Amino acid sequence: MKLKEFSCLLILLCSFSGWSQMTISGTVTNAEGKPIPDTEVYLKELQLLKNTDTGGRFEFTDVPGGKYTILAFAYEYEVFEKELTFDNPMSIEIKLKPLEAEALSEVVLIQRKEKVFALKQLKKVEGTAIYAGKKSEVVLLDGITGNLAANNPRQIYSQVVGLNIYDNGDAGLQLNIGGRGLDPNRTANFNTRQNGYDISADVLGYPESYYTPPAEALEEIQIVRGAASLQYGTQFGGLVNFKFKKPNPNKKIELVTRQTLGSYDLFTSFNSLSGTVGKLSYYTYFNYKEGNGFRPNSNYNSRNYFGHVGYQFSDRTKLTLETTFLNYLAKQPGGLTDAQFLEDPTFSNRERNWFNVDWKMYALRLDHKFSSKTDFSLQLFGLDASRKALGFRTNRVSQPDVPQNEDGEFEPRELLVDNFQNWGAEARVLTRYKLGNTESALLLGSKFYKTANDQRQGPGSNGFNADFDFADDDFPDYDRQSQFDFPNLNIAFFGENIFNITSKFTITPGFRLEHIKTESIGSFKNIQRDLAGNVTLNEDIEDNRIFDRTFVLLGLGATYKVSPSIELYGNFSQNYRSVTFNDIRVVNPSFQVDANITDEDGFTADLGFRGRYKDILAYDVSGFGLLYDNRLGEILKPATRIDADGNEIETGGIVRFRGNIGTAFMYGLESFANWSLKETLFPTLKKVKLNYFVNLALTNSEYLESEETNVEGNQVEFIPAVNLKTGLNFGYKNLLGSLQYTYLSKQFTDATNALQDVTDNQRGIEGEIPAYDIMDFSLSYTYKKWKLEAGINNVLDNSYFTRRATGYPGPGIIPSEPRTFYTTLQFKL
Repeated sequence: MKLKEFSCLLILLCSFSGWSQMTISGTVTNAEGKPIPDTEVYLKELQLLKNTDTGGRFEFTDVPGGKYTILAFAYEYEVFEKELTFDNPMSIEIKLKPLEAEALSEVVLIQRKEKVFALKQLKKVEGTAIYAGKKSEVVLLDGITGNLAANNPRQIYSQVVGLNIYDNGDAGLQLNIGGRGLDPNRTANFNTRQNGYDISADVLGYPESYYTPPAEALEEIQIVRGAASLQYGTQFGGLVNFKFKKPNPNKKIELVTRQTLGSYDLFTSFNSLSGTVGKLSYYTYFNYKEGNGFRPNSNYNSRNYFGHVGYQFSDRTKLTLETTFLNYLAKQPGGLTDAQFLEDPTFSNRERNWFNVDWKMYALRLDHKFSSKTDFSLQLFGLDASRKALGFRTNRVSQPDVPQNEDGEFEPRELLVDNFQNWGAEARVLTRYKLGNTESALLLGSKFYKTANDQRQGPGSNGFNADFDFADDDFPDYDRQSQFDFPNLNIAFFGENIFNITSKFTITPGFRLEHIKTESIGSFKNIQRDLAGNVTLNEDIEDNRIFDRTFVLLGLGATYKVSPSIELYGNFSQNYRSVTFNDIRVVNPSFQVDANITDEDGFTADLGFRGRYKDILAYDVSGFGLLYDNRLGEILKPATRIDADGNEIETGGIVRFRGNIGTAFMYGLESFANWSLKETLFPTLKKVKLNYFVNLALTNSEYLESEETNVEGNQVEFIPAVNLKTGLNFGYKNLLGSLQYTYLSKQFTDATNALQDVTDNQRGIEGEIPAYDIMDFSLSYTYKKWKLEAGINNVLDNSYFTRRATGYPGPGIIPSEPRTFYTTLQFKL
């Protein structure tokens, strides 16, 4: 925004005249008159939220006179709601009633949480973050009846619009979600966080998430798209933030243990401890998973530990320390061709492929209130991790992995080892200030992020076991060898400001100043052989690249409150995706990267309306547009190399070529509605729950221009035209259940929209993903301290797949699970 325009806006804002301003204060106590700290007190019409201090006190300042609905909610108390008219400064006393024992059925508790959750969703500001004018969705885990032990993403994200999901069948060890044409692979197009800090391998250099928190440990999952991405990064996808359960404030020790058994030898054990002792609070868990998978050669096991310790120095200052450890080992059955999948989706011709992840994360957070209007947070975080992939991998997916000589010796396996070491710091300050006669909010923040990653590729052993040591001495002429360092530096400064133009109309401009330096320093082997297989050339080729850039991204959000329960919103945000070292490194001779590869940029826009009708209907309907310039993608083309004179010459053969494919535009309609049949048909039955939901995204896409052959005018990859999730959530007293149906129309996996010939017996990498539908059914029953859960995933036992992998865990088609069963027993003390 130009200085002249900004000055005019300030004059306009300051010219607004409003009602007389006043203060509303009070206390929240229980039936015995004892204060209830940390109670959330909410002025619904103004979307203002305050938490009571240790004395149960709260205060709203600069409130215009008028009629408001005031609400208060706290743990294990009934929700207080009352409509009051304020003409003068007022002090009120709120007494909360404890939940009666007979009212503590699962249905009543879930409906209470949903009501509280619906109100909390309306907040414009939370902590040191701004959500006004954003396309934001929150998954409340307590309200989900589903296969949480296996992190089933169809059930967990059933009410998040437009997500495209890869099914892994590995008990949820990795999350793969995308949307609006973004590749779902390891959620790489979202900024993925845990309690507000980054958890991916390298946010800009390699933003894939090999670690996913267990759903059993989570309170909610925040997904924020649109202009809010500027607070968290430059990504087109926006933010996914996993918020863990909070320490129990009313117990010194709370134990939760959950044991799950399921199809194909699935066993998971989740055990957590939580509590508060004086000013010290803690939450910790250990999660173990193992299983064999529905295909041969697909066994896995994992161990995950998390620890959170918080110390409340005062009402204004809190310090939090968190640690996370994950280690898992998985055998990978490889991918299939179309012909193999149609003949037998459980087939595997890979017995020597393994994958190992070791993840260690640390975080330290300081939260401080300088005043009732100014909040500050400082987050320090670090990662020490590795991923190792070992196996026989060839683009000729149908080629069996068999001995290479009469002695029965196999050829060496390809071994890729990536090490990730990074650390970062993010500081945020949010202050509320008076502008004219209204209160505005300003968020400013900065982030420093530094990585020292490395990757090595070379020969592994020729055995069958999970041996992740390089075998250079045994196989010195192995073709696929490379070694790279990937240092990365990121410095960012960002800000947003809520301007309350009137009591109903709000605009929120934002910016992000970004400096990124991505480097690739290393070399790869160039080995050539004669027709007899003898090595005629063995040379090291240096491949050093530096991408150094500084730029500014801008965004603008706006909301208009048609009524206290209906809101119009819109936002526009510029986006940017840095070239990652996965884009620029050399992986194998049949894969080539454009020497002139560049970053991607574009914008995202949303326009929609959302709201509630009483307690009967909640809805969110919006249209979106996403322009993706210099979009990275893969096509098949003749292999080339650069000669001594700098000329590009063809070397013969075909390679998968990765580079900037062209300019793509995606647009569509995203809609969600949750209809309470219970409130509509029989509102007096308090212990009954019956909700119907529909989640529908209709999306179109096109490559507007491209210099590559057979791309312009094509549809964009990873976009089903129809993405539908719908179902019923029901319950009576302590019995809860859900029935969900999912349908996705066909989608392409490459920019040329290749259609695979199902009679081809060589590759399964290119081609479309056919339309598929799935049904899931789950039940849970609670009796005192015990809870029993059971369900069936893929009730219809449909044979389908959601991805064609170009690398691990393929290459080729990765079949999805057939019908599976699970049972969970929980004990809570």
